[in-house]
This record gives sequence, C-alpha cells and structure tokens, in this order.
Amino acid sequence: MRRIKAATFVSLDGVMQAPGGPQEDPSGGFAYGGWMFHYADEVTGATVAETLAGPFDLLLGRRTYDIFAAYWPNAPQYHPIAKSFNAVTKYVATHDPGTMDWHNTRWLGKDPVATLRALKKTDGPDLLIQGSGELVQQLLATDLIDEIGLMVFPLLLGRGKRLFGTGTMPSALRLTRSRTSTTGVVMATYQRDGEIRGEIGGEIRTGSFA
Repeated sequence: MRRIKAATFVSLDGVMQAPGGPQEDPSGGFAYGGWMFHYADEVTGATVAETLAGPFDLLLGRRTYDIFAAYWPNAPQYHPIAKSFNAVTKYVATHDPGTMDWHNTRWLGKDPVATLRALKKTDGPDLLIQGSGELVQQLLATDLIDEIGLMVFPLLLGRGKRLFGTGTMPSALRLTRSRTSTTGVVMATYQRDGEIRGEIGGEIRTGSFA
C-alpha cells in the first residue's frame, strides 16, 4: 500500500501561494511571492532534506509541475533535490497531458481521484505532494491524504491561495513530530487519526465544558 503525503509551506493565516519567489504564482494580484526566503536556517533545511530523503514519487498539480519542469531539469545535477526530482516518477493532475515532457512524467487521467485510489493499493514508494494547492484541496475533500507535513511561517499574508478550503473533509489528526527553527518556523507532521472525536453513527456529538 502506498500513502499520499503532502509537504506544504504555509503562513500563519493559512496562505500557501508562491512561497518561493515573486514570479512563482502572482495570480489574483498576489504581491508577496517569496515570503519564506528570509526564514531559512539549518533547521528548516534539515527538515526539507529529511522530507526528500526517503523513497517517493512526486504527485503534482499542473501549475507546480510546470514550475518544477522549467527549473529542475536545468539545475546542476549534483544538487540532491535535482537528482531526486529528475529521477522519480511524476504523477500529474492536468486537463492537458500532451504538453508534459519532463522525464518519467505520467498523467493521472480524466479522473485523478479514481486513479489515485487505485494507485494507493499498489506496491511502490509513497506519493509526495509539493505545492499543488488545488490538488491538495481536492484530495482533502475525498479523504485521500494520509499525512500532512506543515512548515508554518510566522507571518500573516491576509490574502492568497489557502491550504484548507471549505470542502475539506472533517477528520481527526495525530501529531507525530514537531520542531521549531531559530527563525520561528514551526514544523509539524500530522497523520490521519480517524473521525472527529465524539462522532457516533455518523452524528457528531461534541463535548462541552459547561
């Protein structure tokens, strides 16, 4: 069985748009591209390295795929991320599969959710989502993500594309790991942990301190 893991950079108010640079995704007039740059330190670097250390295949939305495909094949091949990303299989959710030419790219088909349900039942490495906000929201709504690795940055962006949308399926999560960088970035890993506590027979019965 394969698991789907999302690794996401996010602001304290939940924005995940364009963390890496001004031109990464300026859609909607987003003016803060590159907002994570000044928070990098050895701890955040080590966390990213650990995320990319194990065997994995990439699971990407089309916008993130295009950004990666334009950069990583041309990056120095001694760079550990370039070496890894160029070698692994890239599974892509897109309506236009004919324009993807990055090595080892595979289309998820017209029904990505159905394809991923089947793919999770096969043997192979875990599927790692990088960026790909629309795809993440689609998979959260269909209960397909098994693990969420968040790097929460200490800033408020106010507007922009957010990690969790209104379609997210209610579920409980279990914190399996956490650490804090010298720059105030909180890194936390959560795994699915069943239903919302107090749900009985499909009815949510929340508690009360009254």
